[in-house]
Amino acid sequence: MASELCKTITVARLEKHKNLFLNYRNLHHFPLELLKDEGLQYLERLYMKRNSLTTLPENLAQKLPNLVELYLHSNNIVVVPEAIGSLVKLQYLDLSDNALEIVCPEIGRLRALRHLRLANNQLQFLPPEVGDLKELQTLDISTNRLLTLPERLHLCLSLQYLTVDRNRLWYVPRHLCQLPSLNELSMAGNRLAFLPLDLGRSRELQYVYVDNNIHLKGLPSYLYNKVIGCSG
Repeated sequence: MASELCKTITVARLEKHKNLFLNYRNLHHFPLELLKDEGLQYLERLYMKRNSLTTLPENLAQKLPNLVELYLHSNNIVVVPEAIGSLVKLQYLDLSDNALEIVCPEIGRLRALRHLRLANNQLQFLPPEVGDLKELQTLDISTNRLLTLPERLHLCLSLQYLTVDRNRLWYVPRHLCQLPSLNELSMAGNRLAFLPLDLGRSRELQYVYVDNNIHLKGLPSYLYNKVIGCSG
């Protein structure tokens, strides 16, 4: 398996591949072959889903400087390291189904990021720096342990899809009502007792899911003409 892995990476380097698939390789460590010499300077998409990775190398951005998409779904990563902030061209980051407990503030340096998936982890909070992601369109933080959302999230002016299902939210920051591009907001399976009165006032917001919030007794009037219903 090791020789096959080396061959795959060597071919990708020599032929200047833009895509590299390393899914289902039973990897416990980030392959050193990816980080040798000048790395894979032409690589844009790296798929490493369903392995057993626990961390990422500090020189990741130095060796893979043109990475646009990074798929790390279903590993055992506990911390998003500071090094992630140096992947300045990254647009898509999938860290769903890991063991994440911490997302480092440096994630706010990913100014090109458009899609961030952190579902099915152990997160209790998100750093305020998430609000620095001005190009972010999709944020999936469902099935974590979040008690609240960062106040600065309303600064994500491009955010269209926000999924926070199956957390421990008991209130929604009023600032979220200011998200100008938000089209779909899903908060099913939380502990919400009330919603901000301005929620739904934006014409862009069309779909709101709040089912399975057993303490929620009513809805703001602006939501009456929105689609409220089941999520999943």
